Amino acid sequence: MTMTDTTTSTSDVEFGRAEARTAHNYHPLPVVVAHAEGAWMTDVDGSRFLDLLAGYSALNFGHSHPRLIETAHAQLDKLTLTSRAFVHDQFADFTAKLGDLCGKDLVLPMNTGAEAVETAIKVARKWGYQVKGVPADQATIIVASGNFHGRTTTIVGFSDDEDARADFGPFAPGFTTVPYGDLEALEAAIDATTVAVLIEPIQGEGGVVIPPEGYLRGVREACTRSNVLFAADEIQAGLGRTGTTFACDHEGVVPDIYVLGKALGGGVVPVSAIVADRDVLGVLKPGQHGSTFGGNALACAVGSTVVDMLATGDFQRRAAELSTLLTERLEAMVGHGVLAVRVRGLWAGVDIDPAVGTGREVCEKLMARGVLAKDTHGSTIRLAPPLVISEEDLAWGLDQLAAVVAGD
Repeated sequence: MTMTDTTTSTSDVEFGRAEARTAHNYHPLPVVVAHAEGAWMTDVDGSRFLDLLAGYSALNFGHSHPRLIETAHAQLDKLTLTSRAFVHDQFADFTAKLGDLCGKDLVLPMNTGAEAVETAIKVARKWGYQVKGVPADQATIIVASGNFHGRTTTIVGFSDDEDARADFGPFAPGFTTVPYGDLEALEAAIDATTVAVLIEPIQGEGGVVIPPEGYLRGVREACTRSNVLFAADEIQAGLGRTGTTFACDHEGVVPDIYVLGKALGGGVVPVSAIVADRDVLGVLKPGQHGSTFGGNALACAVGSTVVDMLATGDFQRRAAELSTLLTERLEAMVGHGVLAVRVRGLWAGVDIDPAVGTGREVCEKLMARGVLAKDTHGSTIRLAPPLVISEEDLAWGLDQLAAVVAGD
């Protein structure tokens, strides 16, 4: 064995093994996590890292939250899957609780966020034909530039991210793109064929891009005037992340369709759903849409507990309280290796000065200091700590970022 071999860490070896047999659709940081609890992850060598990504908000309640793990363990001993061919004893509670949280009549459970978006698209089109009276096969949906709604062929077809869409065509028609945050452009794009406006109230993958104040209210009003559905993709932004249950709550807006995922499964199982009133979701009939695992017993049990936890308001308040620290500390970095920051709740986009390095390079330097974050679009990093993070741990993590961007 060579000296190089003896100094190679277990994490390096395991990372190499994973990369050797995996399609390279991701570019992960070279860390191999073996255990996690709360806001901290431990790799196979025993090194600890503060998690400032939280699974793109899937881990809003932190790693291995005891209440969620207890729920999952108990359900595993009883029932995991029946398929929707039968009804299981967790289904009614989950759909009722989630419907009540959203203030809507009906819930359609799926698994992943992309599935939920696809479901919203199908429902909006069917509603357009059956309720609004749009001529067959002419329905259009307005989307925003810079969007990220998933990576199915339909969804990437209306993305303007070339990494997401290049070489995956031909794409489905029926989508009109307008600039994000431009209410006048959106209103001008609505015509007799428009059945829905599908937007993220905050664009997470875009770098936590927050629209101008009043934009969401304007979208709601425009949709109401023109008999168009407002579908809000709250997959990353929703369920406590921004200091409110939904990001739309910041403007007192209620969409026609909530598109939910990520945190709905508590970081335990994939759970997604769309939630709407009966006059919208009621257009679906048996056989027209479904999923073998959607609404399975394990997912519903965990999802019910997630909704119970959100119903207390504790996690939303925690995100709002820690937002002050996050905002103050990040704004102090502007002009010192950071060009701009955008913060809503416990969620931030940080634009790195190119003189400091790329977003990837900053994340690699953070990893060396025991902090894990994720870059996007080259020069931006996203921070989305678990909502259970302590003030002390958050401050320490921000200390590491300040040191990195300052060149220490």
